[in-house]
Amino acid sequence: QVQLVESGGGLVQAGGSLRLSCAASGRIFRINAMGWYRQAPGKERELVATITNGRSNYADSLKGRFTISRDNAKNTVYLQMNSLKPADTAAYYCNANIATMSLDNGITYWGKGILVTVSS
Repeated sequence: QVQLVESGGGLVQAGGSLRLSCAASGRIFRINAMGWYRQAPGKERELVATITNGRSNYADSLKGRFTISRDNAKNTVYLQMNSLKPADTAAYYCNANIATMSLDNGITYWGKGILVTVSS
């Protein structure tokens, strides 16, 4: 069994910063990729950023303002969020593709989501 636990969300004023963390635990043989998605009220869930073997991919609108990183020893992914805007208000979800046995390609797991609220 694999769990993803997010932390670091909360309320921040526009222009401020937050750092989200997501730690994977349980039966883990290999983590192929980790990332972050978000869902604002009334909107579809969208990609924020992913990271695989040190290579990062970002939504075009967020590149340069958000930074994703990964600590392989801790099975943890981070999202540094700078210059936050009210439009960034959303539930943020951790995502990971994890193999639990040596001979599988991995499956996708999701965290429960944490709220980020940016006030004007």
